[in-house]
Amino acid sequence: MTATSAAGNAHHARQARTGGPEDGSKLMEHIAGWAFVVVFAMLVTQLGLL
Repeated sequence: MTATSAAGNAHHARQARTGGPEDGSKLMEHIAGWAFVVVFAMLVTQLGLL
């Protein structure tokens, strides 16, 4: 492998994606994550596991 081909492969590796939707803003994901944390904490407290 030459330096030129190695540089070309590194460029393509940075552009590789795993798929899935591209939504730009992560706000809804953060809100849903924190809502899950709060609901899980309430469940643990109600069941007396803490």
